[in-house]
Amino acid sequence: MLIFKEFTFDAAHFLPGLPATHKCASLHGHTYVLRIYVKGTPGQQSGWILDFNELKEKVKPVLEQLDHKCLNTVPGLGNPTCELTAVWIWDQLKPQLPCLTRVELRETPTSGVVYEGI
Repeated sequence: MLIFKEFTFDAAHFLPGLPATHKCASLHGHTYVLRIYVKGTPGQQSGWILDFNELKEKVKPVLEQLDHKCLNTVPGLGNPTCELTAVWIWDQLKPQLPCLTRVELRETPTSGVVYEGI
């Protein structure tokens, strides 16, 4: 069974590998929507896989590194495409959240990425 919790954060970025004429080569911002999925079996006594508040607390330090920042300045995010940002988020969370199974990151209401690890 999977559970998920959704978060939002606002951040700016630019994509340095693009031609100067591409609109994403200039600094711009997004309101990102992040959905974190964990997999497990509901506990016999608790009835849940993971307390949603515990999940929120594990994600909080990651969001603090991203929210209202220029993603290009975050260590490890020199080219912060949606895809590479999702991998970065996974890498930050997986050690503290072994049951992590999926990271979904949307940078616009209609564009995003799903990352399920290597």
